[in-house]
Amino acid sequence: MKTVILMVLSQLASGSVNILYKIAVADGMNVQIMVFYRLVFATAFMAPLAFIIERRSRPRLSWTILFQGFVNGLLGAALGSNFNAESLIYTTTTFSSAMSNLTPGVTLILAVILRMESLDIHRLAGKAKLLGTILGIMGALILNLYKGMKIPFWSTNIHLLHTANVTATSAQPTTYNNVWGSTLAFLSCASYASWLIFQGKMRQRYPMYSNTALMCFCGAIEAGIYAFLRERDSSAWKLGWNIRLFTTSYSGIVSSGLAVTMIAWCTKLKGPLYVSSFYPLALIFVAIVGTLVLHEELHLGSIIGSIFIIAGLYIVLWGKAKELRLAETEALKSKAETEGLKSNNNGVIEIISFAGGNLATAAIVPELETDHQIVTTSAAPLQEP
Repeated sequence: MKTVILMVLSQLASGSVNILYKIAVADGMNVQIMVFYRLVFATAFMAPLAFIIERRSRPRLSWTILFQGFVNGLLGAALGSNFNAESLIYTTTTFSSAMSNLTPGVTLILAVILRMESLDIHRLAGKAKLLGTILGIMGALILNLYKGMKIPFWSTNIHLLHTANVTATSAQPTTYNNVWGSTLAFLSCASYASWLIFQGKMRQRYPMYSNTALMCFCGAIEAGIYAFLRERDSSAWKLGWNIRLFTTSYSGIVSSGLAVTMIAWCTKLKGPLYVSSFYPLALIFVAIVGTLVLHEELHLGSIIGSIFIIAGLYIVLWGKAKELRLAETEALKSKAETEGLKSNNNGVIEIISFAGGNLATAAIVPELETDHQIVTTSAAPLQEP
């Protein structure tokens, strides 16, 4: 029950970031500066945590690890976060949250293209992964091409975007453009997918919290350079005691800090696929809150597209789980043949040794097989840094 509560809280924290992003943008905050400050707060939270928890297990920082941290920071923090934040300028929070669930399918496609993942369509697991990816793509197309009737939803007198716009001094354009917004959202998915594939190698060299802290640190530097090139006015960099400070500190400390810790702890107990199954909760939360307090319109096309994407996500995860169980069984059989182990009358191997991935990820990425143990190479401790 504890893991369920923690996973629900982590998804609420993740979903609320998009709501706060939307309000901060309406208040006139530059999205590039917003991402920079978020990564600064995330680094300030994760660095002491990594130092305390992993001070004995952390190896010496080498140039190789530093380079990998730079690439991880670029793909998983600076680029991915900027694309995601900028997509919110042109789309609704529900649209952006739905598109983010395409990351597993995009990761699978990239892994297959790079020949890091096999797609055996002759097996049920391979067919499931292919079907789930196709459903996700269909859902994204429905989100972009079909609007449909407006879904009636109860209204409130709260309109946070209107309140923010009243006080905005340099508001960025908020005209909805689903084509450009969906392009940015897809680029965000592609960036995170590339990061999930690349960071598996670094995860083998560097422990989780230190890895995340280094990634956020490098990402903050990269995002800061990009933000400075886009915005030179010093007044735009001031936070003050307002929604801008709350958004950046909350997203950095709560979403990229506390939520990461909760997800990592739950994954150690239940595994990555269990954790990934909770990810669509963020979409449901954003859809409800966005309609109530941001007065975003909810259309039939958004619901149908979201259902397709979520269904595709679960089918891909199911296929991957089945593939992992099959790989585990084959590894155990091979080990049994090597060591002369025998099965009991029920056909169950008596001695079981399985080293699975203990870090949260919604992505579908390849595994390494070493000494008949399946070791996950895709340890992503958070949905979005």
